[in-house]
Amino acid sequence: MSAHFDVIVVGGSFAGLSAAMQLARARRRVLVLDDRRPRNRFAPHSHGFLGQDGKAPAEIIGEATAQLAAYPTARIVVREAGKAERIGERFVVTQSDGTTLSADRLILATGVRDELPSLPGLKERWGLSVLHCPYCHGYEVGNKRLGVLATHALSVHQAVLVSDWGPTTWFTQGIAQPTPEEAALLDTRNVLIEPTPVVEVIGASPNITGLRLADSRIVAIDALFIAPRTRMASPLAAQLGCAFEEGPMGAVIRVDEWKQTSVPGVFAAGDASSMWSNATFASATGVAAGVAAHRSLIFGL
Repeated sequence: MSAHFDVIVVGGSFAGLSAAMQLARARRRVLVLDDRRPRNRFAPHSHGFLGQDGKAPAEIIGEATAQLAAYPTARIVVREAGKAERIGERFVVTQSDGTTLSADRLILATGVRDELPSLPGLKERWGLSVLHCPYCHGYEVGNKRLGVLATHALSVHQAVLVSDWGPTTWFTQGIAQPTPEEAALLDTRNVLIEPTPVVEVIGASPNITGLRLADSRIVAIDALFIAPRTRMASPLAAQLGCAFEEGPMGAVIRVDEWKQTSVPGVFAAGDASSMWSNATFASATGVAAGVAAHRSLIFGL
């Protein structure tokens, strides 16, 4: 017979561990399943997370995992969850080795995967000099020559924002065109607009010295910001029948203010259920999901 828990949390990064901590402190039997492939594994440091600023993401997760493991009702297993289904009143999770576990509630903190543009020189610099979040990494490249690479029509807003950290060039890639109002705002923010497509990121990796354009020109920059499209890192939400909603970067799991999905008993937290992605947001949604899952065990759904 498979082991049974009050709650299984799938995903052991900022959101999942924050959720599990609430349940462990409520003395509930909670299991965290994690495949050790967090979204932020490419970044050497995490910034803007209160009390943890400048630490490596793996160090933060390691400390949090050790703290959670100290609670006697918490268990952490390094293994991928390949399948989830509802059988009767329980949720059954099948692990990558074929063994099954069951729980009364599920919390999906499964995250997303970034789909980077197919551009030579970009992938190997991801999280180092090719960046996503200016609040997470902008300070470290402040006053340097910055670029914003369009990946969708809304990237103009990223260009306007990034310009607060340094002189910025917006590379439209032929997929974005500013409205007259946006063009005026970009001009006010001293953002240069480059319509010729970028074809290569150049420089001695992991650094950047510039971007080569389709007309062979090179625009000198020191760091490049992009907002990549995303996809679900796990099929579990779809398997369970959770509803999704489309965000500007990709689909996210639909949740209410307490992180309840459209499937009773299944909660979601972190980047898989939010259009706002950084460590603090992820941890906060995990706390909400953990508290909500605990309350549902007492008061019902």
